[in-house]
Amino acid sequence: MMPRSRSLLAPLVLLASLTVALPAHAAPHAAPGGCGSSVPYVSGRDGYAVYRIPAVVRTRHGTLLAFAEGRRGGAGDTGDIDVVLRRSTDDGCTWGPLTVVTAGHGDTRGNPAPVVDPRTGAVVLVTCGNPGTVTEAQIMRGEVAPGRGRRVFVQRSRDDGVSFGAPRDITAQVTRPGWRWYATGPGHAVALTRGPYSGRLLIPANHSAAPPAGSRDTGRESRYYGGHALYSDDGGLGWHLGFVDAGYDGVTNANETSAAQLPDGRVYFGARDQNGTAPGNRLDSYSGDGGRTLDRPYAVQPSLDAVPVVQGSVLQPPDPDAPLLFSAPSVPTARRALALWTSTDAGRTFTRARTLTDRPAAYSDLVRLARDRIGVLYETGARGPYEALVFRRVDLR
Repeated sequence: MMPRSRSLLAPLVLLASLTVALPAHAAPHAAPGGCGSSVPYVSGRDGYAVYRIPAVVRTRHGTLLAFAEGRRGGAGDTGDIDVVLRRSTDDGCTWGPLTVVTAGHGDTRGNPAPVVDPRTGAVVLVTCGNPGTVTEAQIMRGEVAPGRGRRVFVQRSRDDGVSFGAPRDITAQVTRPGWRWYATGPGHAVALTRGPYSGRLLIPANHSAAPPAGSRDTGRESRYYGGHALYSDDGGLGWHLGFVDAGYDGVTNANETSAAQLPDGRVYFGARDQNGTAPGNRLDSYSGDGGRTLDRPYAVQPSLDAVPVVQGSVLQPPDPDAPLLFSAPSVPTARRALALWTSTDAGRTFTRARTLTDRPAAYSDLVRLARDRIGVLYETGARGPYEALVFRRVDLR
């Protein structure tokens, strides 16, 4: 997760997917403009200067859980940051009160990657964190003492997201010696439901590595980013490191990643290319063994060349004949104009299907609702992309 630009908060937020301004007194969980859209998070409210990094899942009981990072000090990635949550029991029309799932207490907690265990219905949440005074650049340069770098945590909820257990550190199970940066997702993770790995919880992630001995590099260079996955076959109790993308050649630099299981049982991985020399900003690959290895190295996805350097989300609805979906901004040089793409050939090619807004927009996450309907939780605003998180319901027909 690279540092993200700051934006000024508008006293009135003109929501990207709506045609009306959100008054200063409006409740952030209300759904102005009808049930097609709602606003679970408005920056500057409930004690947080900015809300970022959306992740959303639908539980076995039909409850939507919208996770985010609540950043107390501003839009920056470092500082006092909590993982927060709002719940909706009406498919995103209205939202309950904000709760803190993982408190930073002055430190940084974030990159939520939630997933619902298909065997038990428990919600499993994987996150990352580091001391609030430590930056990503310092970690990548190896300037941080052992124990003050990135850590990986898991939590579980057995009551439909009403409460979560305390974070449990799983860093030792899912890292390699020499790694420096580490980030899960962000966005929903995937539960495999077909094939020999059915029941596996699979978390797409990325890391950075130390430069080789004798190199003049500092480790801050984008070429040291790589993708990987972590997985659990027992509902989130034990964790294992899956595939590791360790080319570090500077051509394709896999960064923030999302995943979806295709109808044939393979897993599709879509990643942000962090300033690689290859054309375009999106990479992808496949795994035929549940994320343990990649079928081929990450490669450029040319049909998504309109996407800037930013996180994106993929979703494969389970309905027969449903296309693979992808959401991201659609201006190559700016975080603006969030759009949906579809693929009817398992991710080999994508076609832009719909532009949801022409306003500033950045990170997003997709979730399946009822048949032929999905939800999109995304960052947006009138003057910058980090003024609110909007939930938009989209009919696939």
